[in-house]
Amino acid sequence: MSLIAWIVQFCCQSFVYKWILSWGGAQQIEGWKAGLTLGWFTWDWNAEQIRFYVLILWIFSSIWFVLGIFIPSLRF
Repeated sequence: MSLIAWIVQFCCQSFVYKWILSWGGAQQIEGWKAGLTLGWFTWDWNAEQIRFYVLILWIFSSIWFVLGIFIPSLRF
């Protein structure tokens, strides 16, 4: 994956995470929509659980992004 594609992918992913965390996305995807968006195990979670899960995902994604910037073999 090229560096530009890596950056664009992370920006798009971060936008979705920001929407879920701060702009009311967690309330909108509660229930079966969370299951489709985030994984089958989230279908019965409430908004706060979804927000916490997305926060953890965003932290790990950010670390992976930074590593991928400096180590191109980690981009896939």
